[in-house]
Amino acid sequence: MQQNTALSILPTICNESVSEHDLQLLRRIANKDASGLSELYDIHSKCLYTIIYYILRDVNLAEKLLQEVFIQIWEKIDSFDKALGNPLTWMIRIARNKSIESKRNNSVNIIREADLERVMSLSEDSEFFISDDTPTSNTGHDEILNALKSLNQTQRDQIEFTYLRGYSQSELSRHFDIPYETVRINMRATMILLRKKLKNLI
Repeated sequence: MQQNTALSILPTICNESVSEHDLQLLRRIANKDASGLSELYDIHSKCLYTIIYYILRDVNLAEKLLQEVFIQIWEKIDSFDKALGNPLTWMIRIARNKSIESKRNNSVNIIREADLERVMSLSEDSEFFISDDTPTSNTGHDEILNALKSLNQTQRDQIEFTYLRGYSQSELSRHFDIPYETVRINMRATMILLRKKLKNLI
């Protein structure tokens, strides 16, 4: 009964008719306009979340995977082909495929923030996060420094403010004057990148 209910509401919240506004948002995302991604999230996150939750049946995993879906939309925007379908159909395909893959592997490849905090605790020097010529003294320090150097300045700033200054994501949004959902997506993408680079330390 619960599954039927979930399926029955999809047509109501997922309108797959071609939207010129959606196409405009994808063009903005292709130009690396983060506000376009935030607006797309506001419009379609409910639809995509419903699909993800229907497959995973786990609120926490569904919320995390939803962020992963929008990260992939941002990173793989060039893979969208208008001739092969409309924007929402493309996004639903991404959400469905990632959900099935997650369920098959019985895990979601999401950064565990507690692990990252443990790695970051290897250094208590704030300059460690913002200087490109900070001297290194051990292998762990070197690996962390090299990983952080691979980030752009905005990513470094957000990591520094989060892990050294204790800012919440809502506080980052206000401080940097960027949308909250953009902060969430950017931080998730940054932490996934760091986790990959620091896998030997975590």
